Amino acid sequence: MTDTKKRPLLFLFLILLSIVFVAPVIIVLMNSFKGQFYISSSPFDFPDEKTFAGLVNYTNGIKKIKFFSAFFYSLIITVFSVAGILFFTSMTAWYITRCKNFITTILYYMFVFSMIVPFQMVMFTMSKIANTLRLDNPLGIIAIYIGFGSGLSIFMFSGFIKSIPLEIEEAATIDGCNPIQMFFQIILPILKPTAVTVAILNTMWIWNDYLLPYLVIGNKYKTIPIAVQYLQGGYGSRDMGALMAMLVLSIIPIIIFYLSCQKHIIKGVVSGSVKG
Repeated sequence: MTDTKKRPLLFLFLILLSIVFVAPVIIVLMNSFKGQFYISSSPFDFPDEKTFAGLVNYTNGIKKIKFFSAFFYSLIITVFSVAGILFFTSMTAWYITRCKNFITTILYYMFVFSMIVPFQMVMFTMSKIANTLRLDNPLGIIAIYIGFGSGLSIFMFSGFIKSIPLEIEEAATIDGCNPIQMFFQIILPILKPTAVTVAILNTMWIWNDYLLPYLVIGNKYKTIPIAVQYLQGGYGSRDMGALMAMLVLSIIPIIIFYLSCQKHIIKGVVSGSVKG
């Protein structure tokens, strides 16, 4: 089969795949405007005059879970965690890539190894240590997120830095740049494609994460995933209308952020795959 004949089939496949991924979001959006009873009886129907509930689900959900407080904690934790990951891992990757010795090689492989260790293996020990070190607060969990996000971020930054000609840094040294000036004025601007990719991946992970905040900061500082979970009452009772509405509000910021930066993802991933 020629490439010309393959293109319509590929296009059709991608459309079907897009529908599979987008359909759940559309279903949640539709049900967020329905009355509680109709969500269970007709979950796949569009709201009509009989089932449409207006913004009642949104107002009820915001009041029940204190949505704006949860949004604030999620925003602070996500923004500062991602900023810390970008700042520290980019410098670390540059150092261990350019300063080749036994210690930096061991460090690199330790970071890579951390990517394949399941979180479930360390979560109880981690939560105990976090409690002992008084990291069970929004500021402390930021440090934990920086640690868990370092493996993949350093791997991606290191791959990109290996593709940067060493002559650029040698020329900057000749012109009088010290290491700090070289990193912030020469290397960091070049790292922008990979930095955007790392920021997107970590933002989506941290914003949607439920287990780590639940184990570390618990109910005292509820992030959005934890707050939404409390819409499910005892004995299986739940406010499905408010639940759907809060899910919509929780995914809107991350969708906006992703759509505004998604053009950089492929470029950053491809650049980070260079090993030579």
